[in-house]
Amino acid sequence: MACLHTIVPDNDSIMQSEASAFISSLPAGMQKRQETAVRKAVGGDSSSLDSVRSSRNSAFNPPEDVSCIDIDGRYRLYRPAGGTAEPLPLLIYLHGGGWCFGSVNSCAAFCSELTREAGIAVLAAEYPLAPEYPFPHALQFCSEALRWAHQNAVKFGFDRKRISMGGDSAGGNLALCAALENDSYPLKSLVLFYPVVKAWNDNSLSWRRYGEGYGLDSGIMEAFNEAYTAGADRENPLISPFCAVSERLAALPEILMINADHDILRDQGEEMSRKLSESGVKVTRHVLPGTTHLFITVPGQPSAFRRSVTLTSEFLTEKYNRENETCNFQKRNEQNFSFFASFFLLLFRPLKYQLNAD
Repeated sequence: MACLHTIVPDNDSIMQSEASAFISSLPAGMQKRQETAVRKAVGGDSSSLDSVRSSRNSAFNPPEDVSCIDIDGRYRLYRPAGGTAEPLPLLIYLHGGGWCFGSVNSCAAFCSELTREAGIAVLAAEYPLAPEYPFPHALQFCSEALRWAHQNAVKFGFDRKRISMGGDSAGGNLALCAALENDSYPLKSLVLFYPVVKAWNDNSLSWRRYGEGYGLDSGIMEAFNEAYTAGADRENPLISPFCAVSERLAALPEILMINADHDILRDQGEEMSRKLSESGVKVTRHVLPGTTHLFITVPGQPSAFRRSVTLTSEFLTEKYNRENETCNFQKRNEQNFSFFASFFLLLFRPLKYQLNAD
């Protein structure tokens, strides 16, 4: 069994107060209106859902020390401005939004800040949205993003040996499912923010307690599940990764999971972390106290956002630096061995000639 670290700070009054203010600031009835828009789109009328999508798709201007380019309308690549001679580690990032809304703009602040703090490249993917494109369209796009990143690593200056994948909410689901589906391209790690791991009402304590008025109502989550699955088997592990068998889970890389405290998906995250650990996967899980869903993509919980950036940066750079140190140590050992082998060869060569002469 791999080690599972679950870290819940004793108290963080700032995060809790920010979350309370954020919840209070949400327009009355917003979640219900969004739920209705999703259900109408499932029935064929996408006009209301298109309005929701537009409201969540504001353009973002990155800071001067972050370079940002759009690639073929499919990806947005963030890199530290000024360039570097060394290939960079890469995080492929998948936005949240219940598979039904969200875009590379909605996760732009996170991608940009992570690039600044960690000094890595981040590739945001503009995957197709449900219900127009239900399962498996988004998953296929995200799996293609992993292939694309490996095949274009030299062109865009990142290290194909140090590619990770992550996402928030539905994006976390897609990252985890893409990793489960992947048999061809190595992944160094996964970074998951309050991921969906069961595409149904799990009737957990957190689902019941935080099912209304906490940023992700149970009604809209069930609408998301309906729109994305479109009649497919919800226990398919590429829809609900909690259903994956242990042998498949065991092939996953190291995982960082960050959950919101007051969130219907909190207990799913706990169960998933435990199952991953029991399957031999190294998992570090943080629960940010008092927080609610959405702190990655929707402004209003700045301390949770900042903490998430820092935890992700530390996780990725520590992992990459540790691997570099191991690689350098191995190289030094090889160099030392070569030196001493040459030294002893020179030392005993005269003795060999003397013995032959005798």
